[in-house]
Amino acid sequence: MKLLTFIEEGQQRLGVQTAYGVLDVARAAAGDNHVPQNVMDVIQGGQAAVDKLQSIVDQYGTSGDALLNESTITYGPCVTAPNKIICVGLNYKKHAEETNAPIPAYPILFNKFNNTLTSHQAEIVVPNVTKELDYEAELVIVIGKNTKNVSREEALDHVFGYCAVNDLSARDLQMRTHQWLLGKTCDDFSPLGPYLVSADEVGDPNQLFIRAIVNGEVRQNSNTSDMIFPCDEIVSYISKHMTLVPGDIILTGTPEGVVLGLPPEQRVYLQPGDVVTIEIEKLGSLTNRFIAEV
Repeated sequence: MKLLTFIEEGQQRLGVQTAYGVLDVARAAAGDNHVPQNVMDVIQGGQAAVDKLQSIVDQYGTSGDALLNESTITYGPCVTAPNKIICVGLNYKKHAEETNAPIPAYPILFNKFNNTLTSHQAEIVVPNVTKELDYEAELVIVIGKNTKNVSREEALDHVFGYCAVNDLSARDLQMRTHQWLLGKTCDDFSPLGPYLVSADEVGDPNQLFIRAIVNGEVRQNSNTSDMIFPCDEIVSYISKHMTLVPGDIILTGTPEGVVLGLPPEQRVYLQPGDVVTIEIEKLGSLTNRFIAEV
């Protein structure tokens, strides 16, 4: 199932992508008090919530005022209120090599905050405090169950689904100190979406093509199989140190091809007017245009 958030009259609403358009769940199920109202309700409700949505989709049919043309909607983040945003740094072999970084022995973890969340097609301000804004195509794991001390063998059973993110990074701020946080947490530095795709539709998360395209030029072109720490290991490792809860998101690292990986004289960082698209197999395309801060 492909879930999304869209905005109508200033309110976040839950949508399901179907072959006939985006189903506005609340409108399709008017009067049913047991229907999930937003994407967080679905994640927390687990399989029962997904089954309920599927029954609404199946019963609604192929036309009606609850089916929206996707080209006309305004998106919200596909996960709207994660309790935790955890990121894994230097998690692709070729990316570590391009930045002359040693292959890590353990996952390098840092965090972002909810102020970084924005959506597909949102305009993103290039902050005046940075001159070195970089893109990072990344696969996101969305946790679906309370997860503590889970084994690798069982880790992916605790995943609700997956989505795409552009883990925007202000390199000059990131490298200012030994802590990366400042360069990762400016407003809207985590556009997320367009869809949250359930795990059953994705299959093996470490066999997905992943790309970043800047102004029509492919800059990153890789596969999630190049991860140093695959998704099951990441979930297991983090769960041994903290309890993950439904709706937590884990950004799993970026492949080679970022601006930082180029020789210094060839680095051209993101500027107002640039358009970046993140494509991940089975998860769709996430596109944002960058604008100047006023």
